[in-house]
Amino acid sequence: MKLDTAIAIIPARFDSTRLPGKPVAEIAGKTLIEHVYRRVAQARLINRIVVATDDARIAEAVERFGGEAVMTRHDHASGTDRLAEVAERLPPGALVVNVQGDEPLIEPAVIDQAVASARQGDAEIVTLMTRLDPALRNDPNRVKVVADRRGFALYFSRSPIPSEGTCFLHVGLYVYRVDFLRKFTKLERTPLEIAERLEQLRALEHGYRIRVVEVESESWGIDTLADLEKFRELVGNGTA
Repeated sequence: MKLDTAIAIIPARFDSTRLPGKPVAEIAGKTLIEHVYRRVAQARLINRIVVATDDARIAEAVERFGGEAVMTRHDHASGTDRLAEVAERLPPGALVVNVQGDEPLIEPAVIDQAVASARQGDAEIVTLMTRLDPALRNDPNRVKVVADRRGFALYFSRSPIPSEGTCFLHVGLYVYRVDFLRKFTKLERTPLEIAERLEQLRALEHGYRIRVVEVESESWGIDTLADLEKFRELVGNGTA
């Protein structure tokens, strides 16, 4: 049986609110976006990788290391909307893997786990979770998730929900089919999504299922200058 094509799309914009220009920040001779791209390229189930950006500086950085970049419009409200523009050119049954452009520690094996789960077809979205370090419970930059007994998401929050030991750390990778991704970005924004500033809540509020796969992962996003310096240190001492 022919398996569904899996295309990793990495949305990247220059004008990040907390850390402008981070995709082209250099760490040990490579830009941040290259570090992410190289990790994704190690996943066995990914057939193609595309960086979706609205900034020529990012596109040029990607092309310099031999990657594929696609220019998108400037007015997208979110990375998911940027993905959907690229997805308009893809077959409706293909799988789109949304890899955050600021997670250079994403592990190839967990990408493969997400793709394999999405191929089962029992949810509109597949994402990941891992054990939550108690020290991160109150960090609003670390999104938490709770799931039901079947592995479907009940809720995502920037707050600790409902208490230590019952919620997990959300790993910000998503897999959807192209046809659902196109539909999702046209759905009306919802109150919980707006309150938490988390797009995935839009899917839950509209009644769609999100499969959450538990993985062993040390991945975390680079949201601040401190995060960037921490990653530089890890690369410098050979632990990243």
